[in-house]
Amino acid sequence: MRRKFFLTAILVLNVLAMSAAKTVIDRIDPTNWFVGLKDPSLQLMVYGKNIKNVKSVTTDYPGVVVDSVVRLDSPNYLLVYLNLSNAQPGNMTLKFDKTKVSYQLSSREMKGEERMGFTNADVLYMLMPDRFAQGKGHNPKVKGMRPYREDRSQPSLRHGGDLNGIREHLDYFKELGVTALWLTPVLENNSPDSDNGFSTYHGYATTDYYRVDPRFGTNDDYRQLCNEAHQKGLKVVMDMIFNHSGFEHPWTSDMPTHDWLNLPQWLNESKGTSNPQGTSFQQTSYKLTPVKDPYASQVDLRETTEGWFVPTMPDLNQRNPHLMTYLIQNSIWWIETVGIDGIRMDTYPYADARGMAQWMKRLDLEYPNFNTVGETWVTEPAYTAAWQKDSKLAEENSYLKTVMDFAFFDRLSQAKHEETDPWWQGMNRLYNSFCYDYLYADPNHVMAFIDNHDTDRFLGNGRDTLALKQALALLLTVRRIPQLYYGTEILMNGTKEVTDGNVRKDFPGGFPGDQRNCFTAEGRTKAEQQMFEWLSRLLHWRQGNKVITEGSMTQFIPYNGIYVIARQHEGRTVLTIINGTSQQAVMPVKRYAEVIGQTTRATDVISRRTVRLDHDVKLRPRQTLIVEF
Repeated sequence: MRRKFFLTAILVLNVLAMSAAKTVIDRIDPTNWFVGLKDPSLQLMVYGKNIKNVKSVTTDYPGVVVDSVVRLDSPNYLLVYLNLSNAQPGNMTLKFDKTKVSYQLSSREMKGEERMGFTNADVLYMLMPDRFAQGKGHNPKVKGMRPYREDRSQPSLRHGGDLNGIREHLDYFKELGVTALWLTPVLENNSPDSDNGFSTYHGYATTDYYRVDPRFGTNDDYRQLCNEAHQKGLKVVMDMIFNHSGFEHPWTSDMPTHDWLNLPQWLNESKGTSNPQGTSFQQTSYKLTPVKDPYASQVDLRETTEGWFVPTMPDLNQRNPHLMTYLIQNSIWWIETVGIDGIRMDTYPYADARGMAQWMKRLDLEYPNFNTVGETWVTEPAYTAAWQKDSKLAEENSYLKTVMDFAFFDRLSQAKHEETDPWWQGMNRLYNSFCYDYLYADPNHVMAFIDNHDTDRFLGNGRDTLALKQALALLLTVRRIPQLYYGTEILMNGTKEVTDGNVRKDFPGGFPGDQRNCFTAEGRTKAEQQMFEWLSRLLHWRQGNKVITEGSMTQFIPYNGIYVIARQHEGRTVLTIINGTSQQAVMPVKRYAEVIGQTTRATDVISRRTVRLDHDVKLRPRQTLIVEF
């Protein structure tokens, strides 16, 4: 009897102790929020051991209502949904049973309508923070990060570039003439680097959606970069990834719900694969056609969208509404917190289309003049066009304003090795691509490029400046949003044949100990300086040029190997003239009378010399000529 009494007493004491113990909260995402958004709802993801067992979540903050509390499969997460429709900025106290937590509600720096995204009046300059420049005071060993080393002799390891390195060279971008910076992902990638290809210097394996990778700097450094870029008239585009995260994200080892990640049970076990961490998964087929194929089988579609991109990047399930809300809020948080001017979304078609459309619709609600470009890596215009907002080719609206023109990249990559013939080769490939622009809801919201971090550089392992000038002339004068890849202006080259790192080399002069400084004219070779000056003149000429940004576009079928594109606006005309052969050629001006009219003189936009249009124009082999009148 006495033993039973003692056991009962101990049990009661344990229960009392448990009820008296405070709930320990490790973290809340987002770290703070903003009042005055058109959608007043807020999801808080609360992290803490056994936080699921909290009985109540309350607040007496004026204007805030706790709409619901969602308990997930894992005991270590809790979702709290709030309504902030009548809230003012200030420190809100949230009460989790007896545990009180302060949470900041911030005011917004400007209205959503005032945030202006990138447009076709901009030229984006894409760069990789790790490979561009290292700022003063860089720390090569950050405590608390998983094992990594900075070794510039290894193409697949970290090299030590950072945000301050970019900030210290903002004047370089102004001198060059670009107007927006697209940085590959800057968020934390707390994954161990290695020489075997599973390296994360590129940034596409996020392990914390609310923290800049400390190897690059801090959230404050990122904000300072954006602020100083804005002061110099430069926009900043943030690279995001909703399709997958890094393996070291807490969600991998402790999934909030059983369906937070794509671990497809529908697959035949024989198809399963194990990654280095021993997790069973299905790798994506990398075939994007099933996403738009009207005859696609379910197994093909699932392999594309539910398969993992690589073994070390768990595939996120955007069909889970709580996860999608988390990701949507994350975009809004970065816009409001650091003032980014646009988003580039990685691997866009691999994610769930409806979830991504929900994200785009919300951003458009809050920021109607903002812009997002999605990576849609298929080289057929019809496929790309179907992803654009308001496309008549799609059954459901994607709400994605801007898509990437992989057809332009693909056709140029072929044409640069060919002679332009009377039918299909050379510049005919570009003509036959642009003729499908009627498929796009808005060709002015299509981003074109000649190379990027995932492709061979346009120059390959050579330095064919004639071909490069033709590519850049088209890129910067056609009806597109142009994107340049860092170093193109100084003839950086390389191919992916051995390693991706060979197309992601360090910018010369960006790091201590570099023998040359290509940020200055004195540090460039003669050929590099000539290319820099040529491109810089073209970029500065393009700025504010309404003929290019608002004008009509007329293209002529390549004739005698010559490809001509005309842009016209309010009585002004720009002609881009490309000799697509390795022979001298003659442009018969009468053939182009509909755009030349009675004009007899034009100005070369690069040299500012007069070009006569009252007789046929002789062109050197592979010559590029841009004239205006």
